[in-house]
Amino acid sequence: MKTEPQAPPSVPSFQSVKEVEANLKSRMEKAVGDLQHEMASIRTGRASLGLLDHIRVDYYGTPTPLNQLANLHVPEPSLITIQPWDVSQIGPIEKAIRSSDLGLNPANDGKMIRLPIPPLTEERRKELVKKLHGAA
Repeated sequence: MKTEPQAPPSVPSFQSVKEVEANLKSRMEKAVGDLQHEMASIRTGRASLGLLDHIRVDYYGTPTPLNQLANLHVPEPSLITIQPWDVSQIGPIEKAIRSSDLGLNPANDGKMIRLPIPPLTEERRKELVKKLHGAA
């Protein structure tokens, strides 16, 4: 049985400068969107739901995004509240938050999890600057 040589992956061919511009513009917009998403997940001194975007909770053996298990709210600039739809999931949600790289300490009252966002220290500000310069 003969095997035919594989053709190299196709390189987009453009017919005009407008096509090149359109392709480049869409690729740049995707890159900027990805950067904005990454920057939203950086913990600053202000509460943002973007902080919790990458948190996955073990929901009956399946890693599930936190926003699919609970209502998330920011009632104050330094507090995020998490109200799970299934109260039995409070433990796994707390465990997922504690094991994340956010360095946050959740507190629960049996029905809701409160996630206080501490103010930035000078040391943390310097770490953020280094991280953002590395991303740019």
